[in-house]
Amino acid sequence: MLHITGKTKLLGVIGHPVEHSLSPVMHNAAIAKLGLDYVYLPFPIAPENLADAIAGFAAVGVVGFSVTIPHKQAIMPLLAEITPIAQAIGAVNTVSRQNNQWVGTNTDIEGFISPLQTTYQQDWSQKAAVILGNGGAARAVVAGCQQLGFAEIHVMGRNQQRLQEFYESWADSSISANLQVHTWDKLTKLIPQANLLVNTTPIGMYPKVDESPVSAAEIADLPKGAIAYDLIYIPKPTQFLQLAQKQGAIAIDGLEMLVQQGAAALKLWLQQETVPVDVMRQALQNYLGLG
Repeated sequence: MLHITGKTKLLGVIGHPVEHSLSPVMHNAAIAKLGLDYVYLPFPIAPENLADAIAGFAAVGVVGFSVTIPHKQAIMPLLAEITPIAQAIGAVNTVSRQNNQWVGTNTDIEGFISPLQTTYQQDWSQKAAVILGNGGAARAVVAGCQQLGFAEIHVMGRNQQRLQEFYESWADSSISANLQVHTWDKLTKLIPQANLLVNTTPIGMYPKVDESPVSAAEIADLPKGAIAYDLIYIPKPTQFLQLAQKQGAIAIDGLEMLVQQGAAALKLWLQQETVPVDVMRQALQNYLGLG
């Protein structure tokens, strides 16, 4: 049983809305397992109250917090320091209190690459990644693919101008050498080369569970043994992953990324080398009715 006292340290997540956030489920499960006097709370913060909220967090001694939509970019000018990785992505998802100042970082990269560095580890240096979508989530995936050492990183989008802006935003980083952007009509040419195919779009998310960003005909050319990775975790598996598995692909869903980015944040806040990742994953699976 959780006993909250005047000594209990505060963690949380800010967003608008934030009622749907699964972060409290996994973080409070990990905190309970570790037997620590912390609590992780959801804070609904409207955009116009963001600056006041984080000043208030400093005043009441909040240790750290997660950042979700719509604050991931807006929070950046309000922080004393932003890590290079968060600057490269252009978004912050994790904030910690260090030397009486707010420091922003981004653990989405760590979350994304974790299964590709452990269970499915291989030499990516001769491989190609194809990323569907060119929004904020795609930025973390691009940076993650670069960190893994992919030879080619292809990003697909609908809008030529937005694709060009996406490409140009990496001009100052080493990523631009391996990065190519393409409009959606080039997908059939790229799928046969994709060793990793990642969906960063919301297509196929509950309640539109029968949709997929790629058709059965398009995915038919996916190489055997390729990895299909969907950042969506409800439904499990998505239509996209079902189609990929029929082609003999390995499927990874977004639940693992959610767990691993959360574990990376918790390590930072608690200043611990390890946190009970299995407990976090199980808590989410139980909560979502996934067994």
